[in-house]
Amino acid sequence: MKRRIDQYWWSFSVLLVSSFLTTSVSWAADPPCEKYPSVKQARCAEIWKELNKKDGPIIAQFGLDQQKRREDGKINAQQHLAENMIFIKQSTEKRIERLKERMADE
Repeated sequence: MKRRIDQYWWSFSVLLVSSFLTTSVSWAADPPCEKYPSVKQARCAEIWKELNKKDGPIIAQFGLDQQKRREDGKINAQQHLAENMIFIKQSTEKRIERLKERMADE
């Protein structure tokens, strides 16, 4: 019975996180440039792509570190998913702040 509950919880968590990640990733891939005048939106998109490319290795390393911690039994599936969601949210917020700074300099 306990195993069935754990499997249910794991399936529910994966479904929840995958829907969140899909939304977050698609939002993170689409630059938040619509608030700028149309003449600046193309430059905003270029900067956003640069920021995503620069942060790619950091994000990948976080994922590898998380997987290692999980394999070592230091975190469970729920912790892994929760920490991933927090990391994605925080890294996206940081990129948005850097985007705002760069756009202010343009």
